[in-house]
Amino acid sequence: QVQLVESGGGLVQAGDSLKLSCAASGRTFSSGIMGWFRQAPGKEREFVASINWSTAKTYYQDSVKGRFTISRDNAKNTVYLQMNSLKPEDTAVYYCAVDIRGLRLWDYWGQGTQVTVSS
Repeated sequence: QVQLVESGGGLVQAGDSLKLSCAASGRTFSSGIMGWFRQAPGKEREFVASINWSTAKTYYQDSVKGRFTISRDNAKNTVYLQMNSLKPEDTAVYYCAVDIRGLRLWDYWGQGTQVTVSS
């Protein structure tokens, strides 16, 4: 069992920055993938970014490439999402998830943190 707790969301102006955190607890692991997803009002949940826990290889959705950066702190079992140059279309609930086995199935999810970007 893994528990994920997101934090760092808030209300910001377009062009501002936020840094989201996702702290994992309940177990430790040396492999797998951690990722960020988001769901805007009335929209389906979509992939934002992911990072391989052991290799640190990253993937990004095209719409956030160059603006968002995902990183991890292995010692703290924490993944971060640095969000720069925020746009109103980035407004969503952001969720952290973990794929423990590397099967491209997301095993555990956090409760989400709201990010709102005003024009």
